[in-house]
Amino acid sequence: MARPLRVLELYSGIGGMHCGLTESGVAAEVVAAVDVNTIANEVYKYNFPYTPLWPKSIEGLSLKELDALSFDMILMSPPCQPFTRLKKQPAYILLENVKGFETSEAREALIRTLEKGGYAYQEFLLSPTCLGIPNSRLRYFLIAKLQKEPFAFPTTSKILEEFPSQCPGSKRIIHCSESNPQARVEQKYSSCPLSGTDCDPEKTVLYKLETAVELQRKQTQDNDSSVRMLQDFLEGNVEEMSQYFLPPKSLLRYALILDIVKPTCRRSTCFTKGYGHYVEGTGSVLQTATDVEIDTVYKSLDLLTEEEKLAKLSSLKMRYFTPREISNLHGFPATFGFPEEVTKKQRYRLLGNSLNVHIVSCLISTLLQSP
Repeated sequence: MARPLRVLELYSGIGGMHCGLTESGVAAEVVAAVDVNTIANEVYKYNFPYTPLWPKSIEGLSLKELDALSFDMILMSPPCQPFTRLKKQPAYILLENVKGFETSEAREALIRTLEKGGYAYQEFLLSPTCLGIPNSRLRYFLIAKLQKEPFAFPTTSKILEEFPSQCPGSKRIIHCSESNPQARVEQKYSSCPLSGTDCDPEKTVLYKLETAVELQRKQTQDNDSSVRMLQDFLEGNVEEMSQYFLPPKSLLRYALILDIVKPTCRRSTCFTKGYGHYVEGTGSVLQTATDVEIDTVYKSLDLLTEEEKLAKLSSLKMRYFTPREISNLHGFPATFGFPEEVTKKQRYRLLGNSLNVHIVSCLISTLLQSP
């Protein structure tokens, strides 16, 4: 019986890569997790108490320390160069970064290093919508392995926007574009809160600060039956849910730029580290009054007094997604949690810096699959 893979997790954060490794079912042991973020490390220890955690920067790692770990695989977020000098090259690498990394000089340096080291590799731009998850979070991923063991699929120099068809579990995977026209349900209008009732740019009436193209994109997403509804990821009865409702000041100030979704929607925007603290561009908010039509609230809103505006907006009962709900959308298991002392703001920040566990799991399975 082969020994478990020895895995080094760099920029480990709250353990998204570790969760993905576990979900993949691969026989593996994380021999060390490295991160300098104190709060993230507390969350990591809370969930993985038996994994050696090194609270230091990557630059602070000596080659002697790294070589002593004798690891087979590296899981990491930002790329690291120290591995060019290792005595033993790891057989497998998985890297995640933000979209835009694919055009950076750092990426060029990474590719040169991999090619010089004799690695075969494949790059991806993937979003959770690939797996039927109603959350847009497009990220760059790279998987690499020493060329003595080829991939189970033909690699290409192009950046793939979908999983290879040979990927384990590919039957539950769809194309990673934010919409999939072939999988749409046969309905013209979505039950989700969209401004206007027709996507024809010439006829559309927009009550919020969005374009007809944006409106059409949202409607297409909500009509994509291959993506699950948000209600599958929501918490049931939550004590003190009132703390998540948008305050009056935010409702009045940001009413026209909120990305509002209902439980029956099949989309949500990327949740950033500022979610719950800042409103603009940090993530979707949930309309919990599902019987109220958003058009009736937003129509002629600018003609109302401040008090009347607030009354109308409050009728939608809009709230932030809870940290647990964002964890669910990110694919963290139900057993994953936060220490009590980690504040709500800190949880949002940590989740905003994290990644999608299910995507990592599929990529690890793809990386290790035999031809």
